Amino acid sequence: MKQKTSLLVIAILMIVAAALSRLAFYPLNFSPVIAMALFGGAVVADKKLAFALPLIAMFLSDVLFEVTNIAPGFWGWGQLVGYGILALITILGFSLKNITALNIAGYSVASSLIFFFLSNSSVWLFESGAYAATWQGWATCLAAGIPFLKNGLAADLAYSTVLFGSYFLFTKMANRKAVA
Repeated sequence: MKQKTSLLVIAILMIVAAALSRLAFYPLNFSPVIAMALFGGAVVADKKLAFALPLIAMFLSDVLFEVTNIAPGFWGWGQLVGYGILALITILGFSLKNITALNIAGYSVASSLIFFFLSNSSVWLFESGAYAATWQGWATCLAAGIPFLKNGLAADLAYSTVLFGSYFLFTKMANRKAVA
């Protein structure tokens, strides 16, 4: 029971920290949410919690955006696409079985690219009038997203390092205590 309580407290702290971090770094698109989705899929044994961590963090930060008027918190269908992409990245994390620094980096880059292509493609496809419904319009839409990709990629690599690194550090410390 004590371990379940500890895990719940850690999950709540992660959600709150991610939501606040998303607000603090909003203009820079430097968010931990994609790294949380990947981490949850790779490490969290409870699959419901693996999906819940990034989705609740995203929802909480969207509520905070709406309440504080920093940015629109609830702005339409594209937001739902973003939630779906987070779920997809969590599923990608399920396939990360051999957790090494190189694999974490590779999966983090893949997660960033998945988010970039799917979110920008959804804008191109569904935001009528935003971009021409041509290959050139799609390329223009992708080009407009490159600054966000750069910051998102940096965030995903940084936060994945922190999340996976902390997890392995705490796991190693717990194993030492158990042996001692």
